[in-house]
Amino acid sequence: MKYHHCGILLLLIGVGSVIAYFISTPTSSRGTAIRIGTPRSGRVEKSDEEWRVVLSDEVYRVTRRKGTERAFCGAFWSAKGDGVYECVCCGEPLFDSVAKFDSGTGWPSFLRPVDENAISLFEDREPLGFREEVVCSRCDAHLGHVFKDGPPPTGLRYCLNSVALKFVPRTQLGLGKPSFTADGQ
Repeated sequence: MKYHHCGILLLLIGVGSVIAYFISTPTSSRGTAIRIGTPRSGRVEKSDEEWRVVLSDEVYRVTRRKGTERAFCGAFWSAKGDGVYECVCCGEPLFDSVAKFDSGTGWPSFLRPVDENAISLFEDREPLGFREEVVCSRCDAHLGHVFKDGPPPTGLRYCLNSVALKFVPRTQLGLGKPSFTADGQ
């Protein structure tokens, strides 16, 4: 019985440590830059108060506070439309539907961005490991994370929040198909 109480105490200390980490760590802070993109359209700079006025509570929580939407609940996790996914905050073109694939995770997943300069990558350290955060290079909106467990040809899986994206059908953009296909050709 004595050892049972020690196990419970250790579990409570562990849970308390994780909770303390998330309470004490500001959610809007960025880790060390891995790669900074240079957006074609220039930067969009707004104060936190300005973002709060123009974004819904959920979009603000995810894009400005590094939140995550629930799996299999976002608008685009299973979407099959032909077009481009833009940043919901600033309209920067980010990912093409040609590079979208079903990762089985419940979030929209892509092989690559439309342009490497459209996104920036930052270290995202947390109690349970290290991830690479994906951020819009134009307005610093948190989009999701990139993992190195994707299919060929890139081996990458850009796992994004639907609420951080706006889909624009290719017909509205007046663009042809991109210069690459899902298989990298």
